[in-house]
Amino acid sequence: MRLDKYITRSRVVDLASGDMEGSLEELLNLTVDRFPDLDRDALLKGLLRRENTMTTYLGLGVALPHVRAKMGRRYLIAVGRSHYGIRYDGAMENEPVRLVIMLIAAEKTRDYLQVLASLARLLKEQDFVDALINAPDLDSLYERLFAGFGGISGKPVLASENRTNRAILREAEKIARGSGCRTLMVFGDTFNGGFETPRWPASLKTILVTRNLSEADEHPGRYSETIQVRSFSNQRMAQLRSSILVGLTRGLILFSDRVCCVSGMAGSNQFDTVVVVDVEKEFQTLLTGHQDLLPEDVKPEVLERVIGVATELAVEGREGRPVGCLFVVGDSAKIERMIKPLVLNPFYGYKEEDRNILNPFMDETIKEFSSIDGAFIIRGDGVVEAAGSLIQVADSTHTLPSGLGSRHAAAAAVSLAADCIAIVVSSSTGQVNLFRRGVMMPLTDKKVSA
Repeated sequence: MRLDKYITRSRVVDLASGDMEGSLEELLNLTVDRFPDLDRDALLKGLLRRENTMTTYLGLGVALPHVRAKMGRRYLIAVGRSHYGIRYDGAMENEPVRLVIMLIAAEKTRDYLQVLASLARLLKEQDFVDALINAPDLDSLYERLFAGFGGISGKPVLASENRTNRAILREAEKIARGSGCRTLMVFGDTFNGGFETPRWPASLKTILVTRNLSEADEHPGRYSETIQVRSFSNQRMAQLRSSILVGLTRGLILFSDRVCCVSGMAGSNQFDTVVVVDVEKEFQTLLTGHQDLLPEDVKPEVLERVIGVATELAVEGREGRPVGCLFVVGDSAKIERMIKPLVLNPFYGYKEEDRNILNPFMDETIKEFSSIDGAFIIRGDGVVEAAGSLIQVADSTHTLPSGLGSRHAAAAAVSLAADCIAIVVSSSTGQVNLFRRGVMMPLTDKKVSA
């Protein structure tokens, strides 16, 4: 998603205030002066109210305060940088806020959570944040913001590497046609910077797989679709299974398809692998005679986000220790009759928008509550209904592989009893497994490296 059109040089400033409220007042003064239809006091109250409800601190010295308002334009962004750091209760100890990105959204915008998520992903990139904080002046800061928000930042690839990569992409197209593939999938995380993409024939569906959605903007019109899948492994095809799963749930790939995949080692700037995948054979055990991999009430983007959070938990753990947890997604009305709370529900009473897993500020909340015994119950639209839930479903028909315990048994059972998907993070191996109709599919290897 391109965000550069929502930022202007006039709303980029060096902050004089030493606390968050004062900083927000400075940014609002810049904004309201140019848009007098906005109510400055109401916006400030809304921003502070959200800070009191849930921190908007992202880490790396960056805060992303946001609020909805009645206005004719979709979004307004104002940016403040602090040379000395801002006192902020929501930040980590000894990590003052150096950058404040204030987002104001119109009340009726439908992609509000997606825009927040896009901003949050970009502002979690250490190199990008460092470049903003250390910019020599505000003009340079604005230019770097504009480049980052437009998705055009990145390191160039050497000409010799580009020649080899172009040759591999041309041959991959021939292999795709010769093997009857309708889809060509290119794994962009092979590159730290950009790479040249040829013009594909219209008959071939092309998909870019990347951890950073802004990378798609470097190849305008060259790819039919973009799939965001985060990989924590240097293996050449580490994102393959998850990306095909996402493609299936979105309807981009059919079970009868063959997919030609082009990849290389992450960060190597060199394509070196071409693989043809028969989708039906790859997912045959998971389908068990069905074609509806995704439950009817589950949005594809919700499943993608749950997989992302689960994978991050598998790698990061909490406070240096591995953590196991269970997510149950979909058919929540039926699942309510199968669960028992182990603790008071920490999500009770919050607005649905604030406890939706698509909200990027839910990431840390989910990770913090992951240490509670029991399952997260998530509606198909992403709203987290409960945490710390005991699954009470009998299942005498399944024998799980050795080494899998009660959490996996509960996931298998509930995925049989309801039209849902269960995702388990193993505390012992760090493996992430998906269950559908009692059948398990590993999404990551047993040892995932950051």
